[in-house]
Amino acid sequence: MTVQHVDIQDPEDVGQRIDNFLLRTLKGVPRQYVYRILRRGEVRVNGGRIKASYRMKLHDTVRIPPTRSRQDLPVEYSADIEETLKASVIFEDADFLVLNKPAGIAVHGGSSIRSGVVEILRDVYANPRLELVHRLDRDTSGCLALAKKRSALQVAQAAFRERRVKKIYELYVHGHWPQSNRVVQLKLERYETAWGERRVRVSAAGAQARTDFEVLERAGDRATRLQATLHTGRTHQIRVHTSASGHGIMGDDKYAAAQPEHQQPENTCNGVGRMENIPRLCLHARKLTIPLGADALRVVAPVEASMAQFWASCVADDVPAQGPEKPRGGNQR
Repeated sequence: MTVQHVDIQDPEDVGQRIDNFLLRTLKGVPRQYVYRILRRGEVRVNGGRIKASYRMKLHDTVRIPPTRSRQDLPVEYSADIEETLKASVIFEDADFLVLNKPAGIAVHGGSSIRSGVVEILRDVYANPRLELVHRLDRDTSGCLALAKKRSALQVAQAAFRERRVKKIYELYVHGHWPQSNRVVQLKLERYETAWGERRVRVSAAGAQARTDFEVLERAGDRATRLQATLHTGRTHQIRVHTSASGHGIMGDDKYAAAQPEHQQPENTCNGVGRMENIPRLCLHARKLTIPLGADALRVVAPVEASMAQFWASCVADDVPAQGPEKPRGGNQR
């Protein structure tokens, strides 16, 4: 790759910090590398050295040294994945695109995954400015918002930082979740296992985390369908909070399987609740509300068919469900 000279002509770029501009422009390049070339003066604006905090002006010329990253490789995906993601769009306007993300698809590429949702959709929609507003775990389905331009991204991310966003999940857990267990406030910290895997655990040294739970339905004493409302957005928060409460999420082979042996059900849902028979992680981001000034982005994503069918099999031999959920609305802004 040769030296690039980028003329700042788009009003969306004016006022943006140079480090953030480079991180967006050089997708796939490590953050450490971006800050190293800034410190060394290899990045120049109008021929002069600048700091990482420099904010770009209209008609600036940015010199970017030769770099190579995943972004230089072609985005690879199948026609089936393209159609699946297109069919998953539940809301779109000039600023945002929202998917009912299928379980099993990563939201972005990484060391072992070249392309995720955002890389594929940038290619499909021919929009390199498309950015994730937030993230979902690979195995979690449901509402995933992307911004089509920087101004929209800034407003949405500000709402997340200020904790004004409302996120509601639906999940199925092992056992009889106590009706009284409505609020879980356990501090969470990230750590690395002996084999190098990043995980999260309850720790007094961790960050504050709160999840509110509501029982929606029961399959006897074998399983419970819950609604979870996040007040903080820690990594794997719901998964760790449920596991620490003694009722791990069905299909969670990372945290539910780590529960004490006496808490692990031998035979839930007439056998189909055993770990090897659960079709997926039973966690779904059902509702997302993002305040946008005087307006708001409100979306509801129906639970994926395989997850809903699995729950139906759990309650098939039981009495009618207790406390049915109220009818759900549509998507709007």
